[in-house]
Amino acid sequence: MKLILLFCYIAVSLSVPRGRRFDNEKLFHVTPKSDDEVKFIKHLDTTMKLDFWKPKYGHHVTPKTKVSFHADAQQSKLIEALLTQERIEYRIVFHDLQKAIENQFTKGSERKKGFSHYHDWNEIAMWAYSVSLNKPKLASIVQIGETYEGRPMLVLKIGNQKSAKKGVFIECGIHAREWISPAFCQCFVNEAIRTYGKDKAMTKLLDSLIFHVLPVFNIDGYVFTWTTDRLWRKNRAPTFIDKCFGTDLNRNFNISWNGIHFDDEPCSEAYAGNAPESAPETQAVTTYIRNNLSSLKAFISFHSFSQLLLYPYGYKDEEAPNHKKLDQIAKSAVKALHSLYNTSYTSGPTFSTIYPVCGSSVDWAYDEGIKYSFVFELPDEGDYGFMLPEHEIEQTCQETMLAMKQIASYLID
Repeated sequence: MKLILLFCYIAVSLSVPRGRRFDNEKLFHVTPKSDDEVKFIKHLDTTMKLDFWKPKYGHHVTPKTKVSFHADAQQSKLIEALLTQERIEYRIVFHDLQKAIENQFTKGSERKKGFSHYHDWNEIAMWAYSVSLNKPKLASIVQIGETYEGRPMLVLKIGNQKSAKKGVFIECGIHAREWISPAFCQCFVNEAIRTYGKDKAMTKLLDSLIFHVLPVFNIDGYVFTWTTDRLWRKNRAPTFIDKCFGTDLNRNFNISWNGIHFDDEPCSEAYAGNAPESAPETQAVTTYIRNNLSSLKAFISFHSFSQLLLYPYGYKDEEAPNHKKLDQIAKSAVKALHSLYNTSYTSGPTFSTIYPVCGSSVDWAYDEGIKYSFVFELPDEGDYGFMLPEHEIEQTCQETMLAMKQIASYLID
């Protein structure tokens, strides 16, 4: 009965008609060549409040770094004119963001069959229960809490329940619009179960490790991207400003929460909340991890986009105590990933590789004692950004599985 009620609740939540459209809105790519060009882009941001996709903030823009930002139809015309006037080279990646959103999906009636497609929360929840029911020797499911809007947060435990002693926590979908992240979590679970007993490496891993897989961390936000706003990032909790909703769950962990890079503006996409672990989703994850801390040896978070493999620290410009080991593992994982389709990743500490981040899950997990903590920024490098098409899912899953197996192998050898 509980399962039926869950599905009915989810189905109702997904019946809301899609709201925000992005007709004729554009995605710009700019690589500023000088300090003057950087200054001008920052000026545009100050006056127009640009929606940066990469990096997250305008103040992180530096010379010779790739910058991606989205602008509405009216802004786009002015931005084009101003960039041309300043002789700053730019490229328009999407001339119509709405079409890019629609083009993510494979056309035709076969779209939702199989796992080379994006799935809404209803489908993911049903899939998770189905896995646990059909593969009880390798999979079990546990509800670790509820979201702000009351949806159950589900963790799949994948591995040989009799022999596996150590654990790996895998987090996907902390940022709602990064759809390739939950898609990879589904792929990981399916491939692990499918190849157990056939692939020696995977069999060894599942006999030794339990993978605690959270397929969608930010469920409310994820649902909102399917029903209302494809570019939504945060959860859906209200703030002290009526018109502003959501906490960035990856800024809400109790690790340098109110540090120098703290964002206390509720309307910001990186709003850190009114207190560390203030979001019920964050509370659920931290409680679950603390309860399983003695067995958890690795923590791996999946985001998009940029093709990066990052590790602590993000909140300070210091090397982690086991920096050399983290760097060795990251480089070997990147090498394994590259071996399949020649996809290039960059690895390194979050702070120095991209930009400073406070209150992140990976830094929190590391300082809780999980010394092998990593963050994947999945494909691509910006040509699609958050709109990675479904035809890219299979390749992304296959190559990332190689990296995952490489990381996990260090835990058992």
